[in-house]
Amino acid sequence: MSADPHPVEADEVAQPFYIAAHDSLVDEPPRTLKHGDTFALFDHYGDLASRRGNTLGLYHCDTRFLSRLKLTLERRSPLLLSSTVRTNNAVLDVDLTNPDIQHGETLVLAKDTIHITRMKFLWNAACYELLVARNFGEQSHTLRIDFDFDADFADLFEVRGYQRSRRGKVTASIRWPDVAHFAYASQDGLARATEIRFDPLPKELSPRHAAIELELPPKQRRSLTMSVHCLIGEQKPERRVLYALRSATRELRAASRRAAAIETSSSVVNEVLCRSMADISMLVTDMEHGPYPYAGVPWFSTAFGRDGIITAMQLLWLYPGMARGVLRYLASCQAQKEDPAKDAEPGKILHETRKCELALLGEVPFAHYYGSIDSTPLFVALAGLYWQYTADSATLEAIWPNVKAALAWIDRYGDADGDGFVEYRRRLDSGLANQGWKDSGDAVFHADGRLASAPIALCEVQGYVYLARTLAARMAEARGEGQLAAKLTEQARSLRERFEERFWDDELGMYVLALDGDKNPCRVRTSNAGQLLFTGIASAHRADLMAQQLASTDFLTGWGIRTVSEREQRFNPTSYHNGSIWPHDNALIALGLSRYGHCDQAAQLTGTLLDAAAHMDLRRLPELYCGMRRRRDKGPILYPVACSPQAWAAAAPFAMLQACLGLEVDATQRVARLRYPRLPESLQTLHVRGMPIGDARVDLLFRRHGSDVSVNILNRRGDAEIVTLQR
Repeated sequence: MSADPHPVEADEVAQPFYIAAHDSLVDEPPRTLKHGDTFALFDHYGDLASRRGNTLGLYHCDTRFLSRLKLTLERRSPLLLSSTVRTNNAVLDVDLTNPDIQHGETLVLAKDTIHITRMKFLWNAACYELLVARNFGEQSHTLRIDFDFDADFADLFEVRGYQRSRRGKVTASIRWPDVAHFAYASQDGLARATEIRFDPLPKELSPRHAAIELELPPKQRRSLTMSVHCLIGEQKPERRVLYALRSATRELRAASRRAAAIETSSSVVNEVLCRSMADISMLVTDMEHGPYPYAGVPWFSTAFGRDGIITAMQLLWLYPGMARGVLRYLASCQAQKEDPAKDAEPGKILHETRKCELALLGEVPFAHYYGSIDSTPLFVALAGLYWQYTADSATLEAIWPNVKAALAWIDRYGDADGDGFVEYRRRLDSGLANQGWKDSGDAVFHADGRLASAPIALCEVQGYVYLARTLAARMAEARGEGQLAAKLTEQARSLRERFEERFWDDELGMYVLALDGDKNPCRVRTSNAGQLLFTGIASAHRADLMAQQLASTDFLTGWGIRTVSEREQRFNPTSYHNGSIWPHDNALIALGLSRYGHCDQAAQLTGTLLDAAAHMDLRRLPELYCGMRRRRDKGPILYPVACSPQAWAAAAPFAMLQACLGLEVDATQRVARLRYPRLPESLQTLHVRGMPIGDARVDLLFRRHGSDVSVNILNRRGDAEIVTLQR
């Protein structure tokens, strides 16, 4: 029972798209694979049969095409030996062995006689499995392997807890002697089916069960393959398992080579960075416009505007091609007209898109949904940063009309009441109530715990608008549009002046969270204000005061900075947004600290995030974790339904290292500037290979000497200059 007079539980459950926590993803962290629009959550056995609940499954286009899969040996559950996803995220490897098998009182197969390896991977809307059985015994054995399976075609929003009004019927059948088939009578008219194919031919096959027998001579191996195909419309399945494996591995290898490489003196940090880049490569989906990072598995495996933009910002110094893909994709689906059901207005940038049945039927508004107050200014800011880091005039030319449309949206729709601040209010009750990055129902509140009324002007959004206008002015100047550049510069100056007047609070010692619908300040200490440092809107003196606040134990836990100070009424370290720790939030704060010259503090913060990642399963930073203080001999506390992997969490370590180095790139001047570079105490050296500066590439070696860091240029390909500023 909560002592809070405004219970979070009631506020949250009232939200129509709340993610219900009936089971915990921490209880048995699922083994996750993704390729394109397909992802899978397996238990450690490689099955979809966990006691945890109904989250596991094989999903495609936000629909679960396989909801159950259970392997048994001789009708008994096998013994688990090991289970891991390879470091490149291409394959799930599971090792099993048989338990003691008895017929009556007779032991017919002693435990550990047969070793089973399961190798599972995804490619082109299918899940493939290669199973190898090896007999280490002295006698031949006929091994029976059974598979139980089912397909419920649950919409992802159903899995999250949404109660739908109607759904289609599932029909299971045997299509051929080696193929089981599930057909779903979709309500949206789009044919969906699951095809399960076995090789060799099963001894028994029914609509939801298959039994295969393998003859195993002593010391010999035998194999079987199973493929599960997610079929939409007239899609043709690829049934060649080894061809699919080679193709999937080749694609992931190519994706991981798009970015510059980083190696440090710490093997643990190297593992964290390797897993992070592998997660990014896995989450990226190649679209016609270029690579786009899907937000996270399981709940957000689709294109999100805000998430894609911030992920691209964090990786810009290593992987500018991602930013190009994000910009071109979001430009292609920029809103063209008003549509209240979608919270769409001309020039507004996408919040998210979905391909599931509920979205296509319109039961949820997310087929193309625009209910995000920050995606539009962040789009403009990313365009400006991309231009600064690449001088890619072709991309700027292609998206410039979209940038200008986004700027027009900020002026007309973002600031609907003309007070100079950008605020949000959903157009219909079906939309999201809170439309900043902290979008849970209780995330914006007053000091006494009361929820803020709309329209709401978030502090960080004003910073994003300031950054957008500042960078857009530079782009306009580069294009010879001096009048527009002057207008944007003046708008940015005026916004900064008004912002300092209305949002700063001397008693808090930081900027307030927001202004509510009555223009009353939400006098709450939050990490939102920390992100203002990233945007540059804060005055230098107040940025220094902010840095002091963020370094206090009210915020800093030893594992990172909390979203809300522990002094606030709604502080709850196990909540989604009101006291938890988000890696991407910390990364933006670190970049902001570096911007204002607090590189030592940025390096210390980076060290806490790297320490947290070292304690995580697979060295993987999740979407968020709980905001309890660090205790000796105890790792960070996990959040029960966090996405893992999550794109902007995976990108966070790279952004934080950039913050440590004080790195800024100006491709138009062909220079990279390092302002007071530092390294976390856990690192003696940092080696960056192939860092882009426009079309040039450089290899840099950073070495720590006490609190100072030296910089060596190991290789330079193309015309580029490195400038280092030391205190």
